[in-house]
Amino acid sequence: MLVEPRRLGHVGETNGSGPAALVEPVPALGREQLERAQRQLPLPGFGELAQRRLRAARVLAIGAGGLGSASVPYLAGAGVGTIGIVDDDVVEISNLHRQVAHGIADIGRPKTASLADRVRETDRAVTVHEHRHRLTAANALDVFREYDLVIDGSDNFPTRYLANDAAQLLDKPLVWGAILQYQGQVGVAWHRHGPGYRDLFPAPPAPEDVIDCAGGGVLPGLCGTVGSLLATEAMKLITGLGDPLLGRVLVYDSLTARTREILYGRDPEAAPVTELIDYEAFCAGADGPASVSAAEAIELLRGPDAPVLLDVRTREERRGRRIPGALSVPLDELEQRLSEFTGPVLVHCERGPRSVRASRLLESVAQPRYVQGGIDALARLAPELLEEEPAS
Repeated sequence: MLVEPRRLGHVGETNGSGPAALVEPVPALGREQLERAQRQLPLPGFGELAQRRLRAARVLAIGAGGLGSASVPYLAGAGVGTIGIVDDDVVEISNLHRQVAHGIADIGRPKTASLADRVRETDRAVTVHEHRHRLTAANALDVFREYDLVIDGSDNFPTRYLANDAAQLLDKPLVWGAILQYQGQVGVAWHRHGPGYRDLFPAPPAPEDVIDCAGGGVLPGLCGTVGSLLATEAMKLITGLGDPLLGRVLVYDSLTARTREILYGRDPEAAPVTELIDYEAFCAGADGPASVSAAEAIELLRGPDAPVLLDVRTREERRGRRIPGALSVPLDELEQRLSEFTGPVLVHCERGPRSVRASRLLESVAQPRYVQGGIDALARLAPELLEEEPAS
């Protein structure tokens, strides 16, 4: 998911100098580690010291999808000693065109497990930690504390704001990326050294303006381009080399093969980040539609007076998994079918944003509530409710 540059916050200049190396180096490298690094040790300004810093570093990747599939293997190949992966999703066939760390044999497996296997195939000496859960305000600080640096390759705005705030509260550098259709963005947020994500985007876009990869698509190779940039920025911060993207956003347009850079500074009117909040509610907006948690939705669906359950995903998404009895009306058809709805309606999509837009449309004719986290959250709590749609 991308936010267009017109949503930028306070614009300013950067000082052009990067921070010092992030971590202290390990005392020495083993023979195999030195052999693995033979093609990067000769790099100007790099050498064995930088390689020892990489071996000492602990990096957390948020998301094992398109960007995680591209960035994490490069981190492992470069010699990063400890890699954490946080993701609650499983591999689906629709992932394989762009999430190249996963294969056919991985379908149905946790993405963290598949990506962790890829790391071990590259370097058995890398320590891999799998965090098989959704990143939330309740667990983010505990997870982040174990790492030196965080890479955010998530695909939704609640997680992106959560990652920024948790990293800022713990004084961790955050390398973030976003992709959609043919364009990608990369930046670095580290409050000690410059502006953060909230300075760039003080408020999330309205849910009705958000297009995700499921609805808008994404060019496969774009994941590799942006993912490798994320890994590169992380390595620069770890080793203290170069000028990281602090106060700068790199925007890449794959159709024109052009890049541009947007400079921004701290927003002098920004409220300080003092705690983690309800990011689903924050991104839904102050006047957002009513919602229910996945647990509340499951209780309602199992009750005697179950509301209408509306699935606003595309028909292609529904073929992967569905809840029997749910009414399927893709979001782009809903406006023409509003007359079909009255009374209580529970709305779900894959993760959340489209169901917010659908609920806004339904508010004029029914009493909608959207399911926080979408079918992903429902599947985690009650997998027995789901089934694959039979072939037609």
